[in-house]
Amino acid sequence: MIVAGDGVPQNQRHPSIALAAAHRLPAVYSSRVYVADGGLISYSPDRSEPYRLAAGYVDRILKGDNPADLPVQQPTKFETVINLKTARALGFEIPASVFARADEVIE
Repeated sequence: MIVAGDGVPQNQRHPSIALAAAHRLPAVYSSRVYVADGGLISYSPDRSEPYRLAAGYVDRILKGDNPADLPVQQPTKFETVINLKTARALGFEIPASVFARADEVIE
């Protein structure tokens, strides 16, 4: 199951995690908070990167660049978070190669 960030309001986070667990569905979420609350795995853009990139825009605008001429930037850094306790509860064996790529493992 893939739970998109725009598809589930924050107040529905716990019911969506419980539903996936009740049906033993592996679920991928769009935010680390889902995994911290018991979800299996998340893959999402680094939440702090846009703020760092915005500082570069501010600098360029203050130096006289026209904001309309600045390029649109897409996220380039993504983070993977895995909840090991949830994986065990679902009976999943997470390969070592996935652990090696994870930015954070919650136990």
